Amino acid sequence: MREILGRRLQRLRDRLKTLRPAPGQSGDPALPLLDAALDCATTRQWPVLPGVGRSGADSSRCACPDPDCVVPGAHPFDPGLLAATTDPRMVTWWWTNRPTAPLLLATGGSAPCAVSLPANAAARAVVRLDEQGMRLGPIVATPTRWALLVAPYSLERLGELLYAKDHVPSALRFHGEGGYLLLPPSPASGGGQVRWEREPAGDGDPWLPEIEAVVHALVEASTGASGGGSRLAY
Repeated sequence: MREILGRRLQRLRDRLKTLRPAPGQSGDPALPLLDAALDCATTRQWPVLPGVGRSGADSSRCACPDPDCVVPGAHPFDPGLLAATTDPRMVTWWWTNRPTAPLLLATGGSAPCAVSLPANAAARAVVRLDEQGMRLGPIVATPTRWALLVAPYSLERLGELLYAKDHVPSALRFHGEGGYLLLPPSPASGGGQVRWEREPAGDGDPWLPEIEAVVHALVEASTGASGGGSRLAY
């Protein structure tokens, strides 16, 4: 099956090359987002969809109708989140028509989920977890936040986990069932670009830690800030 999918993916990429202008011509779309979307959908079987993107002469506004959008360009709109798919034909059609659209992963179900936190705090926490010998999975990084990918979990399971904790840093955000996560090489909503701090290893689904282990480790890593606060708050 993987060999068949690989041949189909190569045929799609070969067809796209015929649609691109010759090197050196203006408007040459390198389509790195399409390549990344196809890799997610076909190699890893992660359901993806394009984000709404930006509009305006300087691309400073979100293309959605909300003038006060807090995540400009980096969220689903049309198509909506339920349209996320692993079908390479649909993925190719989306990014051929919108080659700069952000790449979104629909989290939950059989797809990875994530826990995100402020970038500076995340960098410190990851160093501390590495020193403790904890095994982490892929990590997505933006200029402002990092997201640690974890194994799929249900909202009920997350609720039970958080209820059992005496304290969970408010800086943590959870991208679980019915959520989404911006993936590389998308433009970040606040400027800059999304990148892999730690890339998924190998083909297919990468190994992912369980949500309980990651949250417990992050809570432990957050203690000890001056004034009794949380290290993950800044």
